Amino acid sequence: MSLALDPAAQDLLFREAHTAQKFSPEPVTEEQLRAIHDLVKFGPTAFNQSPLRVTLVQSPEARERLVALLSDGNKAKTASAPVTAILSADAEFHQELDVLLPAIPGAKDMFFSERPVRERSALSNAQLQAAYFIIGVRAAGLAAGPMTGGDMEGIRKEFLDDDHLPLMVVNIGRIAEEEGAHYPRAPRLSYEQVFTTV
Repeated sequence: MSLALDPAAQDLLFREAHTAQKFSPEPVTEEQLRAIHDLVKFGPTAFNQSPLRVTLVQSPEARERLVALLSDGNKAKTASAPVTAILSADAEFHQELDVLLPAIPGAKDMFFSERPVRERSALSNAQLQAAYFIIGVRAAGLAAGPMTGGDMEGIRKEFLDDDHLPLMVVNIGRIAEEEGAHYPRAPRLSYEQVFTTV
């Protein structure tokens, strides 16, 4: 059975998409970033909690501070990216539940009154939203370069607060048209290696 999604869209989102190692100087506009949000906000999360928060690093001063906290292999590509996003999980997401989950009044206190419970739920659901975010960047015709290599605690202290738990850093832009701008497609696991029937 074929997929309902057009093959060109499948290529854009998955088969032809690459993690960018080098970026062109073409800017990423606020209009593009808003369009990404307007698409990926509809991805499902438990209780519609939507805990992902995105900190956009664009100024030269902020970029310099971020680059200093990344592992050596991530510094140059981040320095050249038009926009870099710090993705984090908001451990206080429950404060929005009265609006986000009107079907279950009181869910905020019923399920998420304890901080450890909120942190676990925020982390797992924000990671899910991070995947939506990457697909949204690709849907905008841009490349995403997600990274976890770096001092994440340092990034939290420098850019976030105690209620925001850093997940990853994502460079965003158009892949440069030069050698080494992205790696060749790496192998993937087969259906039989991934899917099990019980």
